Amino acid sequence: MNDEMFDELVESMKEALSISKGEAEPSRVFSYSPMNIKEIRERTGKSQKDFADMIGVSLGTLRNWEQGRRYPEGAALTLLKVVSADPVYVAKILHC
Repeated sequence: MNDEMFDELVESMKEALSISKGEAEPSRVFSYSPMNIKEIRERTGKSQKDFADMIGVSLGTLRNWEQGRRYPEGAALTLLKVVSADPVYVAKILHC
């Protein structure tokens, strides 16, 4: 690493520290709206148990998602996006 790159790295670390202490504002902020899992489930017409079985998660996990205590990740998030787009089709192909 050359001196110029090292200096940029040190400066970035100082900026990050200032932001984390509340002494500076970040240059940009990213936010997202979590999916409304309950709404997606209700559009399928399924109970919590049936929907959890359909997508292959435990009932407790589904309840945590619906109540906002946890958020789906990875493959579960992808499947929920597909279900959201066409709940009838997904139920049909999953034979539920």
